[in-house]
Amino acid sequence: MKQRELTGLLCVIWAASLLYGEMVAYWLPSLWSCSWPHLHRPNSTVDGARYPGDYVKIAVITDPQLMDKTSLNLAPKSLALEMAQFYTDLYMRRAFLSSIMPLKPDVILYLGDYFDGGPYLSDEEWQESLNRFKHIFYLETQGKHRDIKVYFLPGNHDIGYESVHIHNTRVVNRYEHEFGKRNYRFTAGKVEFIAVDAQTLDAHHQENQASSSLEFVKNVSMDVQSYPRVLLTHIPLYRRDWTYCGPNRNSPVINQRILRTTDGEIRYQNYVSEESSDFLLELLKPVLILSGHDHDQCTLTHKSTSGPVMEHTVGTISWQQGNLYPSFMLLSASNIVLSNTSSAAVSTQLCYLPMQTFIYIWYLVLFIFTLLALLLWPTSSVSCWHHLSDLAGYGKQMLSGLLSATKEKNEDLDCEYEMIWDAEGSMHLVKKPSNTSPSVKRLTEMNPERGSAVIRPTARKNISPESDISLSVDNNGDIGLDYMTKLPPRGTRSWRKIVIQRLLRTFLMLSIIAAVNVTLYMILLFKDWIDQ
Repeated sequence: MKQRELTGLLCVIWAASLLYGEMVAYWLPSLWSCSWPHLHRPNSTVDGARYPGDYVKIAVITDPQLMDKTSLNLAPKSLALEMAQFYTDLYMRRAFLSSIMPLKPDVILYLGDYFDGGPYLSDEEWQESLNRFKHIFYLETQGKHRDIKVYFLPGNHDIGYESVHIHNTRVVNRYEHEFGKRNYRFTAGKVEFIAVDAQTLDAHHQENQASSSLEFVKNVSMDVQSYPRVLLTHIPLYRRDWTYCGPNRNSPVINQRILRTTDGEIRYQNYVSEESSDFLLELLKPVLILSGHDHDQCTLTHKSTSGPVMEHTVGTISWQQGNLYPSFMLLSASNIVLSNTSSAAVSTQLCYLPMQTFIYIWYLVLFIFTLLALLLWPTSSVSCWHHLSDLAGYGKQMLSGLLSATKEKNEDLDCEYEMIWDAEGSMHLVKKPSNTSPSVKRLTEMNPERGSAVIRPTARKNISPESDISLSVDNNGDIGLDYMTKLPPRGTRSWRKIVIQRLLRTFLMLSIIAAVNVTLYMILLFKDWIDQ
């Protein structure tokens, strides 16, 4: 393969990798690996009623946690932080537009943690992060997906825990001004969804702000339950330490932690307390629980007086939040009335997004391979197959030379040896054929001087070993000379010149590959980022 052919092949490999990593990979969930769960059982019956295939389609997204100055301990407005923000935001926007929206959901449900350092951002910084959030998930006023209903749930990275929002009501007020109430309920199909602000459930209940969630739950429980209920909470309900989270879990299980200030106010908790969890289960009697906060998938069953209840903790949608396998969930809510305790009213499907970390690792490996290939590939324009055929020819000639030497030993049996004394009185044995062979005659006719040298005894004394060797080579044919003439000539250029020329050639080839693929990459990079 010539150098130009190698460069062309590498260009094609890079172009295919970029097309997959920056575009095609985001199409795969909606095309092949993910579909609405009700499509798997269109003819099933529940409680004697036949499923008509009429469902409300709900996409569940959680924990985007847009990176800000609190994320990586980087200086605000620094290039490193700006780059991290851009590529993280771009991933989620691509996932939303290419993986989720082609599935055509009727409702999109966000389970909290839209910002990373929400409670600690100034109003200006918080507004900037809010604009990014709206751009990523196409929530601008003029968006073409405004016919989709959207519901939000507060997370601890949005309003903080008790130690924050109790003393800083501004944090809660600006959240509610933009996203609405923190505790509410809505109906999708014939299923009721109960959204609860879990950050305040275990706080000091004498505070008005903290008791709002408990009062809301009590009020809902006193109403007549017409439809099956789904409980929505950002923080998962209580689970025992080392509880198995199912096959979709990718990281180690995290046990219960509740950290408090010196005043007893909650600074952090990763699960709702056991007391508050039982309170929610007994009063609301949900058939399904959806939560986030954990950044990884977890599926388990809670026990309650009304029966077992399944909880799905949905993983983060961001590839920068500690989960190599970002995900979202599809939920189908039935449009027919079932019993209040029927879990068949809702069905779920977990969907995985492209593994962005692995894509970037592949880019790095491909770059190293490209660099080594251009540096180490032979500079000759002769094809590799031609080099291999030459080596095979050399081997054949060497083998035939060995066979000729063996034949010469066999011919020694037909030779006579003559004793010849030189001028100094030393005796030499000279091999002579018993009968003059045709080959010797030809040699004598072609080179009469060499033939006369054999006749004169004095000439025998002056023949050097090198001449004997050359003579034997001639007598055995031209094999040795032909082999030597076909050996590649020794390079006359210095190593320094060779290295410089190879580096220049590699730089030229890399420039050609970059000129083609950087342009393609920039097109793909901003294809989904600009407003559509």
